[in-house]
Amino acid sequence: MRDTEWIPQGIDRERASAARMYDYYLGGQHHLPADVELADRVMELLPQTPLIMRANRSFLRRAVRFCAHAGIRQFLDVGAGIPTQGPVHEVARALHPEARVVYVDNDDAAVLHSRELLREDQHSTAVQGDLRDVEGVLAHPDVTSLIDFEEPVALLFLSVLQFIPDRDDPYGAVAKYRDALVPGSRLVLSHATDEGLAEQAEEITDIYARSENPIRYRRPEAVLRFFGDFELCDPGLVHIPRWRPDGTDEEQVHLGRVLGAAGVGIKRSGSQDMRRT
Repeated sequence: MRDTEWIPQGIDRERASAARMYDYYLGGQHHLPADVELADRVMELLPQTPLIMRANRSFLRRAVRFCAHAGIRQFLDVGAGIPTQGPVHEVARALHPEARVVYVDNDDAAVLHSRELLREDQHSTAVQGDLRDVEGVLAHPDVTSLIDFEEPVALLFLSVLQFIPDRDDPYGAVAKYRDALVPGSRLVLSHATDEGLAEQAEEITDIYARSENPIRYRRPEAVLRFFGDFELCDPGLVHIPRWRPDGTDEEQVHLGRVLGAAGVGIKRSGSQDMRRT
């Protein structure tokens, strides 16, 4: 039986978490039977789910390298889950050894384990926070101790906004994060889309409704709205594997089976965020 001592007291072990399901899809070790049960149901409907998750992780690595090559040395990963399988800090430090990274998640167990993984790291930390509590996240002392918002920042929302319903105004929340960034900052974003899923989208939504993180799919044009008036970097908002492929990713072989949209935007001088809801 796998050791679960990393799960803190008070965690409902009978209810699945999207962060731990994601870890399971990626082949990690930080998940519980409840996570496996729901994840297996999703994979019965959509067998390529692990491939989609690996493609999303590959996009994260490519986008972080892209930002680092542009001189970004600060990364705020909101809805980060557990930083394993090629995490932001490892990728960024291949170019900038002094890169600073803050991981934010609202999953108690994910944050606890992330802190354990990062306890020897003076330039990275994990913070418990809700994406929707923008002021709380940005003003958190562990965030402000590492992130200087007077300098460009790479803000990451990787497959997390799909867990925020429209009634909670995810567009308004992302706009507030964008407002906190100085020109030259980047917004890195990926999101589940329902293209090609037909009736599967509704069934998968029903499965995730039994977890702590119900999912909702959005159309690509709805995903695009998260960027406000940030300028999209080439090639724009595209199918996840098509964002600056490096020729080594397995999802290129199965391109039609990988769902979701991804893009990177840059804040130019004089940008005024458009609060469209």
